[in-house]
Amino acid sequence: MIEENNISVDIKAINEKIEKESAFVDLLMMEMNKVIVGQKHMVERLLIGLLGNGHILLEGVPGLAKTLAINTLSKAVHGKFSRVQFTPDLLPADIVGTMIYSVKDNDFTIKKGPIFANFVLADEINRAPAKVQSALLEAMQERQITIGDTTFKLEEPFLVMATQNPIEQEGTYPLPEAQVDRFMLKTVIDYPKISEEQLIMRQNLKGNYEKVNAVASLEQINRARQAVKEVYMDEKIEKYILDLVFATRYPEKYNLPNLKGLISFGASPRGSINLAMAAKCYAFIRRRGYVIPEDVRAIVLDVLRHRVGITYEAEAENITSEDIINKIVNEVEVP
Repeated sequence: MIEENNISVDIKAINEKIEKESAFVDLLMMEMNKVIVGQKHMVERLLIGLLGNGHILLEGVPGLAKTLAINTLSKAVHGKFSRVQFTPDLLPADIVGTMIYSVKDNDFTIKKGPIFANFVLADEINRAPAKVQSALLEAMQERQITIGDTTFKLEEPFLVMATQNPIEQEGTYPLPEAQVDRFMLKTVIDYPKISEEQLIMRQNLKGNYEKVNAVASLEQINRARQAVKEVYMDEKIEKYILDLVFATRYPEKYNLPNLKGLISFGASPRGSINLAMAAKCYAFIRRRGYVIPEDVRAIVLDVLRHRVGITYEAEAENITSEDIINKIVNEVEVP
């Protein structure tokens, strides 16, 4: 038992509950690993986004199984999947849907767009103009869509995974900072190891992919989301999260005065909320009912890398937001 704000918290009971509720996580991971070789980091981040009721921005070169990952996840939880390839001529109606006039009925009917799914893949989100990006981001934030004068609630769980290609930047529309902030995580994925790529090559040449079975239900996911909120987070961990976020805004107060000229803006309050939520999800995936500092450190880069702006001076010195976050993590005292 732990006394906190005069309320006793039974860690043992929480731990037992989380262990029971998170039993499906291992099954889900095993099912996804049937199809996806390596990329453990990406699979874990997808689960964190799903359990934390957030969305994910994935950055990686083409061919790293980004589409395959979210499609496999949707099959493993028996969810509805849709994919939108973003192009410069895409219109908001192509995503959310539109009103269609029927001559036969002499009336307008609503045709729903691909956003009406549990898992939506927004492929190469930076290829579409701002009004299309904002239509998608509004749906992500509000969890509802308005077509004509009818408003539809989106089904839960609802997870958007947007991808960005870091190489080709011609003819792209970079996401504004305020919109990027709506993504819970920004995950950068790298090439597989040589042994993993050998296995990928063999599987593709054989062409006999393993069938993905539904090992969890959407109800289980929604229940798990509620259970994640019950994961215990000590006040010291909350303070640690706030210190990390505040150090991106006022580095001089955290013994990092040399970072002041390298940061153009620090993480927003969404940064602290999402870091706390992601740390709880990470503990849940590890089948633990309480958060430890290692959970925060494991997820901090994914939560903050797109929330810390760098100055021209930092760019000139080839310093990235990740370098800045790593310096902060190494300096801020761990509870």
